[in-house]
Amino acid sequence: MILAALRSIAAYVLVSLYVLIVAPPGMLIAILFGAKRHLYVLGHIGVRLGLALVGIRYRVAGKEHVPHDRAAVFCANHQSNVDPPLLFDAIHPYMHILYKAEIDAIPILARAFRYGGFLPVDRRNREAALRSIEAGAASIRSGNSFLIFPEGTRSRTADLLPFKKGGFIMAIKAQAPIVPVAVQGGRDAMQKGSAFIRPVRVSVRIGEPIETAGLDLNDRDALIQETRRRIEALLALGPVV
Repeated sequence: MILAALRSIAAYVLVSLYVLIVAPPGMLIAILFGAKRHLYVLGHIGVRLGLALVGIRYRVAGKEHVPHDRAAVFCANHQSNVDPPLLFDAIHPYMHILYKAEIDAIPILARAFRYGGFLPVDRRNREAALRSIEAGAASIRSGNSFLIFPEGTRSRTADLLPFKKGGFIMAIKAQAPIVPVAVQGGRDAMQKGSAFIRPVRVSVRIGEPIETAGLDLNDRDALIQETRRRIEALLALGPVV
């Protein structure tokens, strides 16, 4: 536990320094040239640095299901704070994320997120949340894939929490496929309420896309149920070996 605490502290400090050093020039380039792909390269480097420092490794199964010729909404279960950065690195080179608006309290990171096309969701403000969904649908239509965590928060058990509807509305509005993703091992890495990260191997399983072409908002609940069923089936397969 002491070693995990020391590694966690080192990761927090070094990744924070990395963000402070590379984010400002990266954002300046984005402003001057209207480009953002370099921000994703810098983001992947930062994530890999953090994962290496705390000893997190991962294995992925089902990469063949990742659409590379069109945008998609990747829908994952949520076990710990390790999940978002790990999936950002593991699934897609230019993954956009719907993130909790609370992260906007970290100015430099939040600005880098915004320039990269990430979108904040403030679930305490219905109108702001709806604007984020509309902005996300427009971004998907322009070719950007998104990662969502429909449970909205981390589950303390192996059972999935109820799914929130926003990400599915976004996918239907954009007529983009939903790609189910199952994460296992994240809870062992970082339990809810703990700041320390343990060295573990995380498993990521990617399922076949669920098409939304031709669906409308009346089909939302059926889409949620089918996505939930697919994620549960992926979890039942166990960790990737």
